[in-house]
Amino acid sequence: MSRILIVEDEPGIAFALENDLETEGYEIAVVADGVEAVRRARSEPFDLILLDVMLPNKDGFEVCRELRRGGLSTPIIMLTAKTQEAEKILGLDLGADDYVTKPFSPRELRARIRAMFRRAAPEAGQEVHRFGRCELDLARFELRREGQRLDATHTELKLLTAFIRSRGRVLTRERLLEEVWGSGVFVTDRVVDNHIVALRKKIEDDPAAPRYLISIRGVGYRFDG
Repeated sequence: MSRILIVEDEPGIAFALENDLETEGYEIAVVADGVEAVRRARSEPFDLILLDVMLPNKDGFEVCRELRRGGLSTPIIMLTAKTQEAEKILGLDLGADDYVTKPFSPRELRARIRAMFRRAAPEAGQEVHRFGRCELDLARFELRREGQRLDATHTELKLLTAFIRSRGRVLTRERLLEEVWGSGVFVTDRVVDNHIVALRKKIEDDPAAPRYLISIRGVGYRFDG
């Protein structure tokens, strides 16, 4: 049974989400402020976090930033009443995997959750992909360097998986957006570029002169692992 952490300070919304998702067969935990959200997410295993933006003590953006900086790769869907493009981009830049704008229908949210779990599931076949001193373990969905687990976010792991499946081929930013974030999420090219920079810092000996994630000017990127 998949476990979902709901971070929502409005009791009515939190209750409705909890009731609806429990009916779908998920195990649910609910917290109402950002500080408690960080504590629970770090101390307990969850398969997904539904994170409201407007929270007491620590807002959703700060929670997302703190969890990602701490190495937590659990998928995060942000729940926001903000419709400005800049706010959505900020959440994705901080490491969120998707967002849903309030008011939303339970049906839409359930579909987003199912899609997130589908994207998170490793494909059958080769489980460990090695390149240089690194390896991507699809069974555990983790990235290791010289045998040591690296603190990679869920989105970074999905991005690297997409590259490995297309070794030696140029992937456009549009293709990466579709494969990693999905067609229903608004993400700009800048978000892709920022994740590439973060990945290079983890897998390249010299991120300024990359050996594996190669930029193809005006087109996209190629993985030469």
